[in-house]
Parts: sequence; C-alpha cells; structure tokens
Amino acid sequence: MSGKIANITAAEFENEVLKGKNVVVDFYSTECPPCEALASKYEGLSEIYGDDIKFIKIFRQENKELAVSLGVSSSPTLLFYKDGQMVGERLSGGIKRADIVKNFELILDSERAEELKKSAKSSETECDVLILGAGPAGLTAGIYSAQAKLNTIIVDKDLPGGQVKVTHMVSNFPGFEEPISGYMLMHHMSEQAKGAGVNFRSAVDVTKIDLVNKIVEVDGVESIKAKKIIIATGSSPRNLGVKGEVENKGRGISYCATCDAKFYEGKHVIVIGGGNSAIEEALFITKFASKVTIVHQFDKLQANKIAQEKAFANPKIEFVFEHEPREFRRNGNSVNEVVVEDLKTKTLKTLSCDGVFIFAGMKPNLDEFIGDLKLDNWGYVSVDPAMKTNLDDIFAVGDVAGKRYRQITTAVADGTIAAITVSKELED
Repeated sequence: MSGKIANITAAEFENEVLKGKNVVVDFYSTECPPCEALASKYEGLSEIYGDDIKFIKIFRQENKELAVSLGVSSSPTLLFYKDGQMVGERLSGGIKRADIVKNFELILDSERAEELKKSAKSSETECDVLILGAGPAGLTAGIYSAQAKLNTIIVDKDLPGGQVKVTHMVSNFPGFEEPISGYMLMHHMSEQAKGAGVNFRSAVDVTKIDLVNKIVEVDGVESIKAKKIIIATGSSPRNLGVKGEVENKGRGISYCATCDAKFYEGKHVIVIGGGNSAIEEALFITKFASKVTIVHQFDKLQANKIAQEKAFANPKIEFVFEHEPREFRRNGNSVNEVVVEDLKTKTLKTLSCDGVFIFAGMKPNLDEFIGDLKLDNWGYVSVDPAMKTNLDDIFAVGDVAGKRYRQITTAVADGTIAAITVSKELED
C-alpha cells in the first residue's frame, strides 16, 4: 500500500477525518472483488493527490458501528470530506477513476485540481492477449489463454460478470445440479480467471481503441498494447426508457425466456413486444406460466405468420394491443404491476402480474469501436469458425458476435475457440 494512504480505526475517525482539511475515506472489506478493483486506482491517485488530500482506509467489518452511523452499507464506499463536512457524491460498487477525480475537484481549489489532473503520467503496458469484456465469453477466453502461459489482460467498464451477474438464477449451466445465482456463477468464473493468472482492469473507462495497431487506452492514463485482441463486449437489451425498468432488472424484469421462464411456473407473466422474438419467447413461457399477457404498441403483431397463428391459438395467451408500458412497479422482491397507456385514448391502466419479459431487441456493444470491423446485417461482428474477424489478430466472441443463439454456454464455447486459436497462432 502507498505510503500516502493511512489505515485507521473508528477511534481515530474524528481526529483524522472530521478535523482534517481535505480527506477521502475508503470503507473496504476483505474477499471483495469491487474493493480489489478499486485498490490500484486508489493507490495510484494517492501518489498524485496525496500531498493535497489525505487518503484514508477503514476496514468496514471491524468498524461496523461507524459505518452504520455514516450510512455505509456496502464495500467499497468512498466518502469525501472538506473541513470536516461530507461533500460530493458517495461512491460505491464498481468505482471509476473519473468519478473519484470529479469529487476531488469539489474538495480542491479549481486551479490546483486542474494542475494535479494534468500531472498524471501515462504508462505503457504490453501483453500477449487483451480481452475487452469480462462476461462468460471474455472470462473463458482469459482462463484458457492464461493457462496457456500467455500474458493476459481483461478490460471491462464494469465489474466482471456481464449481464449474467444481474440474472436472478441460472439453471441450465452444466455442472450445477441446483440453480445458481448469476452473480455467484460469474464470481466463480472470475475467481478462476484470477487464479489462472489473468490481470484485470475492472470498472474503467476505455478512452481509446485502435484495433489496427492493437492498442487500448484505459482511464486516459494507461496504454495497453497486445499481440492479439479478443472483443467480448456482449450485447445489451434495448431499454424502453420506462420508469422502473433499469432499477428492476433482475427483480421481476427479464430479457431472456430461456434463462428465466422456469421461475414463473403457474404464474402470470407480461410480455412486452410483438416481433418474432417476443412471440416465440411468449410461446416458450407458456410451458411454465399459467397466463401470458402480450402488450404491443401496434394493432397487429409483427412476428412471422406461423408464430402469430400459434400465439392466437394458445389459450394461455391474451393480447393488449395499442398499449405501451409507462411504469414498472415493485412491491417486495419482484415487479408485480405494469402501468400501460392506451395509445388511442391516452388513458392509463394497471396490469397485475408476477413478472415481466421485455423483448424490444438487443444491440451489440460496439459504440466505442471505430474502424473497419465487418458487421453482419443485424450489426453484430462477422466472424469465421475460429472466431476471427476481418482484421488481423482481432477476434470476437459471445453475444457481440454474429450467431444464431446467445446463451452462456455458447459464449463460453466462443471464448474457448478464440483462446485456443490465439494460443496456437502465438506458438507458431
């Protein structure tokens, strides 16, 4: 730990923090992946700002009373103080360097804050394999490449786990007789990757990607040059932009019937959408749910005729046409009400349910890639059977790659294929 970081206890809090001038406090825990992701950033920033701001660490488990009194309920949590008063935004979970610096700008004189910000020195790192994305595909590729004794770095804008870490339960991943929470499944995968020797850059901002020269810049201060790059950035559900959607993902709002339909045995489910995915997934959900209500914005479905005929013939499916959701409400652990608007009369009504599936489409996470990556007709990266793209030494795996099915198991397979190919090419 840097000499500019002090580890204190609750007994020293008043003297070191409340009587200090400019202070940042890190409440941390052991066996805490987000704390590990923060540690290197915290230490690096202490070297830059440590003469102007006092950097404090407090072990949360041994100082519970203090943590509770400050409303600190998760690790890590960063608190910022100026002249004994808490200022700025408290940060927790996957904390980014840029957000810490933004709070420092509230503590320091603006000129001094800018001076210190500009003083940050850039570093250069070289590796054999650089993997962009820490979901199932990226982590699997990391495990295989690291076990092949390749210097492997995984970069992710969030904490490891991808979409799966916010999936309530996973029951179809081989090797687990009982359903396992998505968070724990991805925790096991990321720990296995660390054990294999993978180096992580988690909860970072990717400030530059140069696929031609195989250089990725992280947080504006580290330039990583690789021999091979594996793109594993995944895809994201297209958000509806409806109140309650984002905060209830994994709490009664799902985007994958194959993953979650079995948890709604004998229950009422609402499906949002009317295209092929929505109708085909609704038909699958009827194998479990006692009732499925399809809410669609148009007066007719957009799905193919065969799927439509099956849906209209299914006694478990009801339709609410020309309506759109306006709010998802949760009472307890899961969403149980959807407020919908009649697009003709503009009136609102509330539909009761046990869960919601949204099928407004997916989009590959490629916003930061500027270059000559060849995409398929749906905007996903075109790959060959070895997961190679059209660019030399650039691979794409998992949900970002063009494919027919997107599941955890298919992502894991992609990562395996890419990593073995990379290993053999680097050997040659």
